Amino acid sequence: MIDQVYKQIEITGSSPKGMQEAIEHAISRASKTIHQIRWFQVTDTRGYIEEGKISYWQVTLKIGFSVDEINA
Repeated sequence: MIDQVYKQIEITGSSPKGMQEAIEHAISRASKTIHQIRWFQVTDTRGYIEEGKISYWQVTLKIGFSVDEINA
């Protein structure tokens, strides 16, 4: 952990099933192009309503990942 450098970005995942699945979708998709994801923080939760019922959830999160060190 010494001399670690991190970057964080904000992403939003969605799911018709619930918040947990929305978070998992967001992290799963991000991990395809972002390596060394270390943590997440939920910053916002929303739901979309159709005909008086919850149609899907949206969860916005910050994810943090380690910045690679390049040895020259």
